[in-house]
This record gives sequence, C-alpha cells and structure tokens, in this order.
Amino acid sequence: MKNQSIENKLNRNYDHQLMPSQIRVFHSGIQFMIITLAILFTVACTKPLELTPAQVLTNETALSTDASVKQVLVGAYDEMALDGLFGGEVLRNSELFAGEGEVVWVGTFEAPREIFNRDILVANGDVEAFWAEAYNCINICNNILSALDVVNEEDRARVEGEAKCLRGWMLFEMTRYFAQSYEPGQNNTQPGVPIVLNPTIVIDESSTPARSTVEECYAQVITDLTEAESLLPESNDVFVDQMVAASLLARVYLQQSNFENARDAADRVIASGNYSLMPAYKDAFNQVENTKEDIFAIQISEQDGENAMNEYFATASNGGRRDILIEDAHIALYPSGDLREDMFYTSQGDYLSGKWKNQYANIPIIRLAEIYLIRAECNQRLGTATGAAPLDDYNKVHTRAALPAATAVTLDDILMERRLELAHEGFKYHDVKRLKGIVGTMPYNDNKLIYPIPQRELEVNKNLVQNPGY
Repeated sequence: MKNQSIENKLNRNYDHQLMPSQIRVFHSGIQFMIITLAILFTVACTKPLELTPAQVLTNETALSTDASVKQVLVGAYDEMALDGLFGGEVLRNSELFAGEGEVVWVGTFEAPREIFNRDILVANGDVEAFWAEAYNCINICNNILSALDVVNEEDRARVEGEAKCLRGWMLFEMTRYFAQSYEPGQNNTQPGVPIVLNPTIVIDESSTPARSTVEECYAQVITDLTEAESLLPESNDVFVDQMVAASLLARVYLQQSNFENARDAADRVIASGNYSLMPAYKDAFNQVENTKEDIFAIQISEQDGENAMNEYFATASNGGRRDILIEDAHIALYPSGDLREDMFYTSQGDYLSGKWKNQYANIPIIRLAEIYLIRAECNQRLGTATGAAPLDDYNKVHTRAALPAATAVTLDDILMERRLELAHEGFKYHDVKRLKGIVGTMPYNDNKLIYPIPQRELEVNKNLVQNPGY
C-alpha cells in the first residue's frame, strides 16, 4: 500500500473507498508514454479493482466523479514528492551542479557524481527520472483539467488552480535545467522543453512533441501561474494556494530579471500577512509539520515519503548516507556571530548541513525568508521601496541570524545574504545562471551546465533534438 500514508496526510477526507491514487506516465522501450493507474484498495485491501489495458486510461473510471478527480489531484502532489523531483534531487542537484568549491560529492552513486563533475552521460539516471516524473506530474494535471466538469462547482476553481499551478511549476523547473538561460531583452529562441497541455490517453502523434523555445516555455509558465493565483484561495492547508502561485511567479520573474514583476509578486505574498519568520533560524528546518515560515513544503511521514535531502546531506546516525560534505570555503562566508553557521555540524572532521538532519521532517520548498530577499533585491535594483525599503527587508533576515542591524545595504549585501540564508536548499545553480556567474572555469552558459535530453527520450521521440555538447 505504497503512498497511502502520504495520501492520508494530504487527504481532504473524501468519502470513498475505491479511488485511483495517481496516474503514472512511464516509458517502455517502444512507446513515448504509457498510462497506467495505481489503485487504492479497500481498507481491508482484499478486493483490488480490475485494471483496463495499460495503454488506455478510462476517464469513466478514473475521472468520472468529483471525489475521483480530487483523489487523482492528490496523486499529483505524491508525484512531485518523489525522489527525482522535490523529494530531494531537484534541490540536491542544484547544489551539486554549481557547488564546486563549496560542496563536494563523496558518495558512491554515479548519477549525482556525474552532475557534480559536470560530465553527465545521456543515460544519467537522475536526469531520466527528473524528465519522466515531471511529465508524469504534468500529465496528471492535464487529465484533471480535462475533467473539471465533474468537479463540484464550489471547488472547481480551486481544483483548476491547483492543477495549473503544479503544471506551470514542473515546466519551470524543467526549462531551468534542460535549456540555456532566459536572456532578458533577447528573443530567447533557444530550445526549451516540450510544452504538453493536453492529457495523454492513447499513443498518437501528439505523444511525440518537439521542444518549444525558452520564450514559449516561460510564457506558458507565467500563464499557468497567473491563472492559478486568480483561481486559488488565499489559504489551502498544505496544498498549493494563491500565495504559493504568487511566490512561484516571484521566482520566475526573478529568473527572467523582470525585477518589477518579481518585486510585486513577492510583495503580494508578504502583504497577505499569512506567514512570519520563525524567531530562531534553526526552527525553520527539521520540522514534521509546516512552520509559520513555510509557504510550501513537501509532506513527509514516518511511514512514507522520500526525504532525499536527508539521505544525501545527513550522517548515518541521522538517517543519511553522508554523501555531500560542506567545504571550508563555504563555512568561511559566514560573519562572526552568524547563527546560521551553527546549523553545520562535523563528522569525521568534515562539515555537513544541519538543515536535513531529521529524515521524517517535511522538506521546505518556499520559505518567507526567500520572499523577503526577492523583494529586497528587486527594490534595490529598481531604486524603489514597494512594501518596504530594501534595508528593512534585508534586516529582517539578517538580524534573525543574530547579526547587528545594518544601517545601509548594497546589492552585493543582499545577494550574499541570499547565498547564506538559502544555502543547500536548491538555489545555487539557478542563481549562478541568472547572475551570469561561473562554476569552476565554466561560464554560466556553457553547454555542460545544462542537462542532456535523456537518450531514451530521443530514441522514442524523433522530434526531440539533443542539447549541444552531448
């Protein structure tokens, strides 16, 4: 009964017994996508529902009622919580890909080693899993959007908003990893990833889409997230809500260097008053329930869930593998008295991040501290004070770390604060790309600083084109 405990944690108490928990999309050696259903059994688990052939998704059984559509929606969250997505690897690999000099991979797994060394094979397992699981989640969302007419009218906008938010989010992450950076002021015709907006039910020509441009990908991401923000309620328990969509828009616009829109989206989140910084920095992490600082977190339980951040960053005594060590050069970045430095601990003379010590803790994905720093950076760049002066937002985060309040602030100060505050949470690679930095001797736009399209995808979809250098 895999995934049942996570679904219980996410469950909206729908009154049903037999419901599909998710729609899976995976690859065979012959076809691009095959749809199957994972079925929840009765409480006694004694009478499984008979399945139709694996290549056919029957909406009559899977998406025919309000309750079934909502349960499939829970499956989208379950999908995004997998190891290959926000269960850890999307975050972990950002730190590995651009972390030379600040982190080091010492584990035995080859796929993350290739990413850390920026020498990725086209059959890299992490890259394959990311591609497949992201499109799994997108396809679940597309199937939900195709069945909105059976959703109760009072919930329809919320369900639509959740599906569009998750779909846009997945497309954003894929575009950032598989495509060259968005360049402000340019046409951005460089290849992105396929934009898939319709459910895959049967295998046909629509199952082998070509890559859209980066410009088209960002436009679709913004459309999905903007519509989601307008459809979602301001609060939605542990699910995505209006403020999650606005936070994601702030990230997207920041990645584009669209500072005005990023500032305004961040300001909407802060102005909602729904969140506040935890008084102690350490209390923003290793929590089994969402904190008041969490805008969105992956839900983990003792029975189920994949906290891969713990697996790779923590010691064996804390449930991990001790695969990623923190270099002295990173520790040296923290000023004297910065309590964030206390989050690191040592094992066999090496530093490890203490953000991921609890293997059963939720995984924070969007924290209020990030949103304060987005607003501060954008206001600083624009010479504005929307919501608050950049200095005020900077000091909210800075003084929480027990550092004295600054009397003046520069853009470099804000960027360093971001680097320290969000260290080892999945921001490193994306910040290097948008700030046009370097990794080792590689410039931000080096062909080896994006993922290859998985070879198996190229073999089953002749419309895909490989990235240069692979």
